[in-house]
Amino acid sequence: MKTKPTTHEGTSRRDALKGGIGAASLAALGAGAAVPAAIATSAVAVGAGPAQARPSHEGAMASRVTEPATGITMFPDYARTIAQMAYVWGWPIVNMMNRSATITQAPQPSLLDGVLPVSPRGHLAMLADYIDPSETFVTCPNQDVVYGLGFFSLDEEPVVIQVPDFGDRFWVYAMYDARTDQFGKLGKPYGTRPGFYLLVGPNWRGLKPSGITEIVRCPTSLANVIPRAFQDDTPEDKKAIQPVINQINAYPLKDFTGKMKIVEWSKLPSVTGPKSEGGETKWVVPEKYFDQLGAALDLVDPFPGEEALYGQFRLLLDSAAQDPALKKVLVDTAVETEEKVIKQFFQWKHNGRPAGNGWNRSTNNAVFGIDYFNRTGTAKSNMFDNRPTETQYFYTDSDASGTELNGSGSYEITFAKGEEPPVNGFWSLTMYNDKHLFHPNDLKRYSLGTKNKNLKRNADGSLTLYAGAKSPGGDKEANWLPAPNGHFSLYIRAYWGKEGILDGSWKPPVIKKLA
Repeated sequence: MKTKPTTHEGTSRRDALKGGIGAASLAALGAGAAVPAAIATSAVAVGAGPAQARPSHEGAMASRVTEPATGITMFPDYARTIAQMAYVWGWPIVNMMNRSATITQAPQPSLLDGVLPVSPRGHLAMLADYIDPSETFVTCPNQDVVYGLGFFSLDEEPVVIQVPDFGDRFWVYAMYDARTDQFGKLGKPYGTRPGFYLLVGPNWRGLKPSGITEIVRCPTSLANVIPRAFQDDTPEDKKAIQPVINQINAYPLKDFTGKMKIVEWSKLPSVTGPKSEGGETKWVVPEKYFDQLGAALDLVDPFPGEEALYGQFRLLLDSAAQDPALKKVLVDTAVETEEKVIKQFFQWKHNGRPAGNGWNRSTNNAVFGIDYFNRTGTAKSNMFDNRPTETQYFYTDSDASGTELNGSGSYEITFAKGEEPPVNGFWSLTMYNDKHLFHPNDLKRYSLGTKNKNLKRNADGSLTLYAGAKSPGGDKEANWLPAPNGHFSLYIRAYWGKEGILDGSWKPPVIKKLA
């Protein structure tokens, strides 16, 4: 089992970071070297109060990298420089923290505003059909799967998650740590067998309880799970999926009995949620961000090489705590960075890599590591992607000429015969408005793809889909995605992609604007 590296003084790498030990001491910890008692003592003292000057160290320490100096007077322009990076780095983590804090307020598994599945910490709730188009709690939802959602604090409370027999149906449980990276592998692509899986945190100690199929460890104590079960857009499949999804469940280990707990998710009560202003719920508030960054640093251990960032960010917070004027600089920087940097990620050209024909494709999705650009971009534009082997995403704001998509125009998207996304699971094309949410329409149609059994093919076997505010009429209407009058974007999902999806050789279709 995973254990914290410790010195003979009992100082862990995490304790060192919390206490403010700098790069030199961290290098020694990472190498497993003994750390002088003076440093271990200093870590406790610094962690308990304001930053203080530390004694100099000779001998072996003299050849190591100097740690950040404490007791300095940090001037505004320097603080602003570090603060901007701190904002971009921690934005997804603070986002996760705030989602968890809100969603776990539910007194029991419920539907937030009758739309989003929510539950107390350590539990999950499921939808019983596609997500309602009025949903504004997360951007880029899909209407190909039945979703679930739960947030956990796994060091405090290990959680049992049930996996029923899905038969031939595509399914995957995407489990995310506090950084929004996925952990564990539960789903059809992995050949997961039905059973009971125990989710535990990085510091959980124990033996596998009787009746538990497998233990899945999360690298952070905060985690969430989003089950996805594919559903055809037919009355028959909407009925057939119910006994399956009613067996999807999660609950604290103390409640485990070895028997499947069944819930009729279609009968969940509704609870009132935060008011929406038309776009996604504002999960990161710039004015409060730096009040939460310290908790974010405590929540996730640094990846190799991140120790220097942690040291700078903690020094920044220590300095601001002692200087109200400097704290105001941090708040102003957060507001400015939100506007000038974070908002830019809402443009698909700033997400992932070019994929051809004016589209971009997701990159490192849900396995971001230290790819801060794509991690923060995804957290802003379409949080909770699946990892690349589970799903690849293609998205665009423009047609083939580079002109912004607009509902006042009419567009054709043609897949040549045999050139639909090559998948083992399913694929879809989804229409989003300028806020990356569904556009309400009389047809109640938001995506087209594998789930649709009435798509009309061309005589040569190709498939043309249509997008625009105006119906193409006749038989073509079955292939039409209604658009808002203003800007919209298009988004392809390829679940459980084959080689062409995985290696990037498959290209998304040209989006042709009609005269």
